[in-house]
Amino acid sequence: MALVETLQLEETAPPALARPELELVPPAVEIVVPVRNEERILESSVRRLHAFLTSSFPFSFRVTIADNRSTDETWRIASKLEHELPHVRAARLERAGRGHALHSVWSKSTASVLVYMDADLSTDLKALLPLVAPLLSGHIRRRRSRSSSAWSRRARSTTS
Repeated sequence: MALVETLQLEETAPPALARPELELVPPAVEIVVPVRNEERILESSVRRLHAFLTSSFPFSFRVTIADNRSTDETWRIASKLEHELPHVRAARLERAGRGHALHSVWSKSTASVLVYMDADLSTDLKALLPLVAPLLSGHIRRRRSRSSSAWSRRARSTTS
């Protein structure tokens, strides 16, 4: 499953978690892969995602592997991928949960469009471009609203 959220950057946006060399120009799209005990599929999935983005995706990107307290070799694999693949980073979180992982990474992101994918890449990767292109081109209006203590980001069609 892929979920897309958008945000408009503000001058007071928090600093990103990413490596400094990647922040010279913020990526257009950040894809978060929340993981917990995914040692069997993580490396092949991230390499497949990275190869697809590098060869077929026309926008700048960052892939963030958000490790949710894995007890297997997931963190070691995520760290290895961060060092081997450009535009891939790993974040180790002390609290478990997909929602916490997404909030932790997205709240510090400098990307214009935020996406998440499950570690098994069950969503067809070819569906990513048609999903994010209208957001990046301005065909869908973006709105950022405050909802209780969390940021709620919604994409609204300009035709509605």
